[in-house]
Amino acid sequence: MAATISGLDRDKKGLLLPDRWIRIITIIVIIGIWELITRSGLIQPVHLPSPTRVLSTFFYIMREGYPQDITILKHVKATVWRIIQGYLLATVTAIPLGLIIGNRFLLERAANPVITFARSIATISLLPLAIAWFGVGELSSILLIMYGAFWAILTNTIQGVKLVDVNFINVGRMFGATRRHIFFRVVLPATLPRIFAGMKIGLGVAFMVIIAAELIGTVTGLGALIQQARLYYRTDITIVGMIFIGFFGLIISIGLDRLERVMIPWAVGLEEVKR
Repeated sequence: MAATISGLDRDKKGLLLPDRWIRIITIIVIIGIWELITRSGLIQPVHLPSPTRVLSTFFYIMREGYPQDITILKHVKATVWRIIQGYLLATVTAIPLGLIIGNRFLLERAANPVITFARSIATISLLPLAIAWFGVGELSSILLIMYGAFWAILTNTIQGVKLVDVNFINVGRMFGATRRHIFFRVVLPATLPRIFAGMKIGLGVAFMVIIAAELIGTVTGLGALIQQARLYYRTDITIVGMIFIGFFGLIISIGLDRLERVMIPWAVGLEEVKR
């Protein structure tokens, strides 16, 4: 009990504010400093517009759209849908494959050079090749997202399987557990923390890739919005797009954290105790 004092308990003891209030205060301070810097004239508005200007631009894009008639909601919908498709494809292929490779020593040794080579290639560098193979459009963007997220999830899944404590497996065998039961009752639960770690890394990669993919050949999506804003030096619109990208990345990451708490509560509990 003493080792896991909640944010509210710490506040009552006068040590710290609750975590939620710390986050809110931090955001307010950052926005306040940003506003003061822009109003002081130290930075030109074309380089860094003020928060009030960014907010005004947001409402403008909501009403009028940018480019004309393409509202921010249309851009967000296009980007999020591409990310969901590519990310889910990466997840449903990388996790089973990682579990298979991690459980077979010879297969892991054979696949390791290929995996190391493939994940070392910057996904963005494959953009011209993807366009040449699959054309300009949705398929290229989705496959690039899948490629970028795939290797992060696959690598962490393989490592998770390799790091399973052999003693757990031996105990299962001593009690007469079949190979199938050992996999689903021992190996898979022990691997889940690393799988979730890979999914979170893959999510970050997916958001980086989608922006690059949308810079070419699309008129909808946050990447396309940023590209159009760049051409006309509209840094206020660029920042609006960046904020939305960060916001939705945060939302999806929170969703993964909650799913992790449901599926592996013991691992989350251990992390909180360590903190």
